[in-house]
Amino acid sequence: MNTSTSTTAAPAWHELALCAQTGPDFFFPEPGTSLRDAKRLCGACEGRAGCLEYALTHDERFGVWGGLSERERLALRQSR
Repeated sequence: MNTSTSTTAAPAWHELALCAQTGPDFFFPEPGTSLRDAKRLCGACEGRAGCLEYALTHDERFGVWGGLSERERLALRQSR
């Protein structure tokens, strides 16, 4: 996962992230593929809140971030 800042340092939550131990295909599946397993892993992750905040702040539009799908993050952004 890339940051949009000019530094190459990973965000603080990334050190806790369980997603760093899996491949990106798990969190960026093909359209129509279940997101259940990715969301389950996110639910057990200590970095989940930071990951979700990062995705909302950086307008991440694809994949599962912080346990939420693209559609769920869009709904959350609209409700803020």
